[in-house]
Amino acid sequence: MGFLGGWHLLSTGLLLAMLPLVGCSEKEVEIAPVTYKGPLAETTNVETLVSDSARLQLRLTAPLEQQFENGDVVYPKKVKVTFYDKPGKLVINTLEAKYAKVEKSSQLYTMRGDVRVANVPQQQTLTTQELFYDKLKHKIYTDTAMFVRVQTPTEVLTGYGLQANEDFSLYKIRRPVGTFTLDQAQAQGK
Repeated sequence: MGFLGGWHLLSTGLLLAMLPLVGCSEKEVEIAPVTYKGPLAETTNVETLVSDSARLQLRLTAPLEQQFENGDVVYPKKVKVTFYDKPGKLVINTLEAKYAKVEKSSQLYTMRGDVRVANVPQQQTLTTQELFYDKLKHKIYTDTAMFVRVQTPTEVLTGYGLQANEDFSLYKIRRPVGTFTLDQAQAQGK
């Protein structure tokens, strides 16, 4: 072995002997655990049917459903909820939105983005940007600052804040702004 070969072995030996000393320090770095907060499960092309005594009460459809650890469910792409009459045959009401979240503990649905409610028998529709559906109380409502537009076969009503029953057959606009005949509303572009 020549001079360079001996030098190489000596330098490699010193380097290996010093490695344990390099990683030591007086303070140890603690790495905090990362908690995953995303969905536990995702389901595509969801169709959920809710019935009572073999009678269909509602149908929920969505392209994507995300279920979380606390039991909450999110529909991030779109959701449609269809309500049926007591025999479960006729559509009474529909709720549609671009996004929805269902809180398991309170059974409160928060619906956002181009929210549409339609009472089929009475031919009336509601449009707004955010709406809440309380499944336990069978109520639909918005915040008092939320603009709402209700169209019936003969008129258009606008205002802020709304309270309604589940099938949207009875409703109250909390702060009405205007009432127009359907012809007036179409002429004004409302």
